[in-house]
Amino acid sequence: MTRYQSRVAAVLLALLTTLFAGLLTASPAQSAPASPVAVAQASCGDTSGFDVVALSALPPQATDTYDLIQQGGPYPYKQDGTVFSNREGLLPSCSSGYYHEYTVVTPGSSTRGTRRIITGDGGEYFYTGDHYASFQLIDVNA
Repeated sequence: MTRYQSRVAAVLLALLTTLFAGLLTASPAQSAPASPVAVAQASCGDTSGFDVVALSALPPQATDTYDLIQQGGPYPYKQDGTVFSNREGLLPSCSSGYYHEYTVVTPGSSTRGTRRIITGDGGEYFYTGDHYASFQLIDVNA
């Protein structure tokens, strides 16, 4: 091993030792977030232009739908969980299959109604109460 290679190896070893020591002494709050991000950013586009609405401010059936999504179902309609293609172009432009839609039940309606939650693969949740004419970004922790 040359003198240069020995110095590089020594520097790398010192950096790794310092990094490892820092990881061992870091408090849990420094090494991992305490809770999931409340409002996720689409990994394929900007969500900053959307109004943000608290999940708790939506109709109570939206929370029911959110809970079902977290549990993986079962869903009340066979269309729930299917790909949402964003034909309206109102959500950030993402690859096919990025978004999925879920029905927010409308009490008294004999159909699926107009309310949906759209999820993105980046962890974001959107609400529409008017069948895709407009969307709000959901803060799932509020």
